[in-house]
Amino acid sequence: MAENVYLFVPNLIGYARIILAFASFYYMPTSPYVAGFLYLMSGFLDALDGHAARALNQASKYGAVLDMLTDRCATLCLLMTLSLFYPPWTIVFQFLVSLDITSHWAQMYSSMMKGKLSHKSVEETANPFLKLYYTSRVVLFIMCAGNELFFAMLYMIHFEPGPTINIFSTRLGLWQLLAGICFPISFIKNLINLVQMIGAFQAIANSDVLERQKKK
Repeated sequence: MAENVYLFVPNLIGYARIILAFASFYYMPTSPYVAGFLYLMSGFLDALDGHAARALNQASKYGAVLDMLTDRCATLCLLMTLSLFYPPWTIVFQFLVSLDITSHWAQMYSSMMKGKLSHKSVEETANPFLKLYYTSRVVLFIMCAGNELFFAMLYMIHFEPGPTINIFSTRLGLWQLLAGICFPISFIKNLINLVQMIGAFQAIANSDVLERQKKK
């Protein structure tokens, strides 16, 4: 009897992530705590589907694409909301959306061309920063969580700075402090996206060259 890839446990987790994300989008304009909780819960489950796939031997191309697209769409929708909340920074959010989607789509396409199961599978000759990013689960988690938390805190700050705390005689809201801590991580994460995009397009172009040489 054939396996039902649609019902693999990591893919079921993926469907739950989508439901949580859409619920978060619904509440984003008016209910920051509900929206923030649902969004971060969806992101937290992202750390579980990979573990489930490895533990249950249920890794699949379908799951890899589902996971990647869920990540991209969730971040895109949050950045769309931030564009509405911070109009002067709209061009920055538009750039980040374009970079995120282009980088990961090109990486996914390049990986599939090489017969890889996921866009997270990198070769030994890959950029060392990109290789560390995808081979170290700790680094990958810190980069992704820090990036999403930075955007989530920008969202929360639109409504309020958060509970007040004292840092070296300076009063800051907790959301402001978390945003400040996560900003460098988000910056590095998007630099990695840029490196990934360039490397993926180079790999695709090299594939074109090899194919044309074979035809000749």
